[in-house]
Amino acid sequence: MFDGWKFLAGLGIFLFGMFMMEESIKLLAGRSLKTMIRRFTGQRVKALFTGIFSTAVLQSSSAVSLMVLAFVGAGLLPLGNAIAVIMGAKVGTTLTAWIVAVVGFSFKIDALALPMIGIGGFGLIALGQSPRYVNVSKLCVAFGFLFLGLDYMKVSVESLASAIDLSALPDLGLWVYVLAGILMTAVMQSSSATIAVILTTIFTGIIDFNQGSAMVIGANVGTTVTILIGAIGGIPAKKQAALSSLVFNLGTALAVLVTLPAMTWMVGCLFDPADNAVLGIAAFHTLFNLFGVMLFFPMIPALVRQLKRLFPERKNILTRYISNTSPDVPEAAIAALRKEVFHQLFLSVQYISNRYLAVPKPFMRLVGRSTDESLQVRLPDYSDLERLHAEIFTFYAHIQAHEISRTEALQLEPVIRSSRSIMNATMNLNELHGEIEDIGREDNPFMVNAYQDFKIRLERLQTFVEKITRAPDDPGVPGELEEFFKVVVEADKQFIGACSKAVARSAIQEHEVTRLLMANRFFTQSNRMVILSMQALIAVEQSTLGSRD
Repeated sequence: MFDGWKFLAGLGIFLFGMFMMEESIKLLAGRSLKTMIRRFTGQRVKALFTGIFSTAVLQSSSAVSLMVLAFVGAGLLPLGNAIAVIMGAKVGTTLTAWIVAVVGFSFKIDALALPMIGIGGFGLIALGQSPRYVNVSKLCVAFGFLFLGLDYMKVSVESLASAIDLSALPDLGLWVYVLAGILMTAVMQSSSATIAVILTTIFTGIIDFNQGSAMVIGANVGTTVTILIGAIGGIPAKKQAALSSLVFNLGTALAVLVTLPAMTWMVGCLFDPADNAVLGIAAFHTLFNLFGVMLFFPMIPALVRQLKRLFPERKNILTRYISNTSPDVPEAAIAALRKEVFHQLFLSVQYISNRYLAVPKPFMRLVGRSTDESLQVRLPDYSDLERLHAEIFTFYAHIQAHEISRTEALQLEPVIRSSRSIMNATMNLNELHGEIEDIGREDNPFMVNAYQDFKIRLERLQTFVEKITRAPDDPGVPGELEEFFKVVVEADKQFIGACSKAVARSAIQEHEVTRLLMANRFFTQSNRMVILSMQALIAVEQSTLGSRD
């Protein structure tokens, strides 16, 4: 008799094992994987293999796809390369099917699962002082749960298989099994879990290879639900990336259904489905996604164009002063450029603060205004700030194309240097965000306090910049800038001193203090660049007033 509760318990244990495995791998190598996804996706072929490798390590195509969505939304990853990563992720996730098929049905599961749970559980207690070893122990427990849940599912359906006469069942057609695969994956939010259920039912004889193949096709379509949910309410770039995943999976599914006899023949060349349907399904899962990559990878440029037509990016108009000023009149152009750089500073600090502090709020686009609600616009993303910086530099180049006096040239150079410094500081803080967030997720109380310290210092910078940009020409501003610079220097000294004391009393390890000091160095440098930029912009105005006198 079919034991439904045992099957559900097995499925729950399997899903918990998948979740625990994903979380422990994220903590062990998540930062490295994020860095790899960001840095090794400059070319589409590299992006494809990055998707394969990162998903094979993380064991979750959904997690990698959501990471890609975040990078696309932040303007750090071009859409075409993001699509390549998502395609690679679909290939990488097939490793789970091979692990389950080879290990889960070829060995006595108790002999593998129980020791891993026991060793991992003991490690959680005995090695609790080390976050790294704790996560390694969690990984062992996760693998144990994975196979224990699989065993529960297998045992629960074995009796059902013996009681069912497959020849007496009506031929429901492959579409029913495709839909079943879609629904199961959409509900469980894990194609790996669906594949495990498919392998279990094939192993026990509930369904045959062809029906299992149809469910695999459905599971690959169903896995797009997660990324589609992640893109709801997002910017157009996120929607483009999410829809590309749907097009890839749905298009591959339709193409494979049409060519299913040929695909089955290819699987038969590797494993005879009649003798070993479990390994046959694992091979089919891999060939399915490889076929999709070969079919759609050359079409990425055309797909990008269509997606951008479907979800056009609404560019945020960020320039306020230079857009209404002609570079033909250097005196007016320099004044407008200076105001625009102040505006750039304001928007940049708002963007960074929103990332770190996670307190979205309306803000005033026009520096110096604080009451007109009609002037509120959406917070710019990183690509907006890059575009604003490019427009500022273009305007600067147009000013230089005209004949300007030596005095005007001396006033112009500090302004453009300030703009570059602001962009540089923004880039540093933007890239540092992931590292500081990882510091905040550590179990060590000192690391968590350091994370809070970074947030407090950034909030202080945000408040100060907002104040100065409202009235940059106030006579007291130079003195305020000097005092705030001292505050930044003192905060740097206090942070280094606190790290030194923490190391002395063994509150943090050597590798942890290196992470903290490097993060603090980039953080402090960025703060200093912002203040020095404001000082340079103030000095330009004072020199302009002096030349007029």
